[in-house]
Amino acid sequence: MLFDWNAVAAPASVQDLQLSAPRTLSGEGLWVCLVSSGKCTASVPMAGPLPVGAALLLPPQSVPAGHLVLSRAPLALAPEGSCHLLCIQLTGQAAGQFLAGLHQLPFLAKGSSCPAAAELMGRLAEEKATHSRARSQLAFALLCELADADSASPSLPPLVQAAIEDIRANYAGLYGVEELSERLGVSKSHLVRTFTAAVGVPPGKYLTTVRIEAAQRLLLHREYTLDVVASLCGFSGANYLCRVFKKETGQSPAQWRTMAGHTVRSGLSPEEALREQELYI
Repeated sequence: MLFDWNAVAAPASVQDLQLSAPRTLSGEGLWVCLVSSGKCTASVPMAGPLPVGAALLLPPQSVPAGHLVLSRAPLALAPEGSCHLLCIQLTGQAAGQFLAGLHQLPFLAKGSSCPAAAELMGRLAEEKATHSRARSQLAFALLCELADADSASPSLPPLVQAAIEDIRANYAGLYGVEELSERLGVSKSHLVRTFTAAVGVPPGKYLTTVRIEAAQRLLLHREYTLDVVASLCGFSGANYLCRVFKKETGQSPAQWRTMAGHTVRSGLSPEEALREQELYI
């Protein structure tokens, strides 16, 4: 073989989803999800070993019918009522370069700005021959169609974007919202008001969420004690970490560590692993 089409672009998974419960998409590469009916919420939880990249992680985004979601995994999808999606996982060098170019995750795209995307995704879903040149050509054509897609996400105010970036970069050392507002040169009340209006939660809550995400990543490494995890994530101690972790996730750090370890080994999504775990309780 002189040239391997699959090394450039290939569909690794095609999922036709009638969402009635939250679902998390996993795996390597770029996920392209078309919301064909209803509405769903999309977000990128940092619950795995993947590091935070250069892209800005947005709070959960509401996605109406006719729009597309472009993201890496884990991609959490939650229906807002009845909701149907066609989701395709693309791998290969072109898909990797496309994903690296996304400046925010999840990236919402207006379907009207890439009208051929829906047809190409439908043809990919119908193409049965695996690892065929036709599938790879369709995958590459889909990436080309998506390249000029317009963002459907509302732009965040500069202050809010700066606050999110600061929290993501310095969560372990931030003492709280008051210090954050001082670093940004605004009053605490103005920051809280502006941030909450744009994101839907106050900056203190967002900071806690980021710290929990960081703790979840560290908990995958069993050599880290809870005291070490707490200190690296900005919590005052292991006891406080356990209280906040339980409140935010519904599980203790030990329970989450056990479930996450099983998830990584089995290839299940966190929700699937939790459901499986509940069957044996």
